[in-house]
Amino acid sequence: MGPHADIGLLQIGDVAERTGLSLRTIRHYEEVGLLPGTQRSAGGFRLYTEDAVSRLLLIKRMKPLDFSLEEMRDLIDLRDRLASPRLSAGTRAKLLDRLAAYETLVTHQLEVLRERVDNAEAFAAQLRGELRAPQATARQTTPRQR
Repeated sequence: MGPHADIGLLQIGDVAERTGLSLRTIRHYEEVGLLPGTQRSAGGFRLYTEDAVSRLLLIKRMKPLDFSLEEMRDLIDLRDRLASPRLSAGTRAKLLDRLAAYETLVTHQLEVLRERVDNAEAFAAQLRGELRAPQATARQTTPRQR
């Protein structure tokens, strides 16, 4: 690698700052094959491309939706293949069908999350109401004396 070959490449700390991921997490995703092999600087530091940053941001979006590592790998591979200009129409159609299946899965996960958020908001509102009326709550929950 020449002295200017590292231009445009990012060190892991810069990638962590841009993605909000820890160094450990970035290294883990590299080790499990979610990132392409990184280059090394003359000093031995890992160097990452803008594509690696984009992949990490995609992974960051998938992780809270409980995608498995295998699903993440598959979706990343699927998107990489769809970016190829040399796909036959048939292959492109099959890949787009697979991408549509992921979109359906994410849409379902979104519905589940919205339901959980609605439930949490209703529960928080109930608790706020109980906090505003502590005497009423105490009277309701205390057995009556006869």
